[in-house]
Amino acid sequence: MIYLHVPFCRSFCTYCGFYSELPDKGCGQGFEAYGDAVCQEAASRRDKIASTLSVNTLYIGGGTPSVLPPSVLSRIVEALPYGPYEEFTLEANPDDVTASALSLWKSLGVNRLSMGVQSFDDSLLRWMNRRHDAAGALRAFSLAREAGFGNISIDLIFGVDGFPSWEESVRRAVSLRPEHISAYQLSVEDGSALSDMVAAGRYSEAPEELCRAQYDMLCRLLGEAGYVHYEVSNFALPGYEAVHNSAYWRRVPYVGLGPAAHSFDGKRRRWNTASLTYTSEDEVLTPEDIRVETIMLGLRTARGVDYGLVAGEACDRLLAEGALVRCGGTVRIPEDRFFVSDDIIRQLI
Repeated sequence: MIYLHVPFCRSFCTYCGFYSELPDKGCGQGFEAYGDAVCQEAASRRDKIASTLSVNTLYIGGGTPSVLPPSVLSRIVEALPYGPYEEFTLEANPDDVTASALSLWKSLGVNRLSMGVQSFDDSLLRWMNRRHDAAGALRAFSLAREAGFGNISIDLIFGVDGFPSWEESVRRAVSLRPEHISAYQLSVEDGSALSDMVAAGRYSEAPEELCRAQYDMLCRLLGEAGYVHYEVSNFALPGYEAVHNSAYWRRVPYVGLGPAAHSFDGKRRRWNTASLTYTSEDEVLTPEDIRVETIMLGLRTARGVDYGLVAGEACDRLLAEGALVRCGGTVRIPEDRFFVSDDIIRQLI
């Protein structure tokens, strides 16, 4: 498993607090210098990468990977001689999706696109400072289908106060019939424009009742459309669950390349610093760290965790309340409690 982080965006979304750079920023560093650094890191970590290929996937995320020039993206993929991959995902903004870009991505082996649609409400997209509109998202999806991409995921954001268009966006997404839909509740991240707006009193977070109602609507509409709710924020048509992300939740080792990327070998976490001239740091997980992490990640999924990991008074109480369900040797959170999964997990650990 390889994750490649592309830390470039042409503009910054209102809600985003992730590390990112404008393409022409960073002490003279640019796309080519970034490509050099990533290729050098990949060469230096070749043995570590080879040890993680029991799940042979490549995920290029960001930032906005679709802003990379074709020559840089090609050079990086060619420096990773582990394909063809079982799953090769590229995150793309709808406004970067063109026939020529799709042709290039397909030639490099990309077989899954993750498109940051977020909403089909133009006023909300403008508020988010997204560069596309609803028509552009629909056009990008259609182009991807015409180019032969048969595994497309789209992202949606719910829980935005003042924009009553959530149901319409979900129904529009379902009408496209993507293989995968990820839906995330808007959160206020440190360093984002949204956090400044909240601090200045120019935005108030949506009440929990609204967020819960929108999440329940999402679950209902996608369930009726045949999507499997296999993780708190992720839905897929049968057989299209994300291979790469599902392995994260099982704590499968992976290597992260690029600024701000994380790596994991089962016992040790390593992360690159958030800079175009990045270095790395790491930490060794204790047995208790591993137990807690296994519970936290596993209970976000429909498969749950081994009962032995959580057995005890708190687990028995939650089972009696219906906040947990036991199926043989496994315990999981039922879908109607996914929205409060963080609270359930806290009670267990």
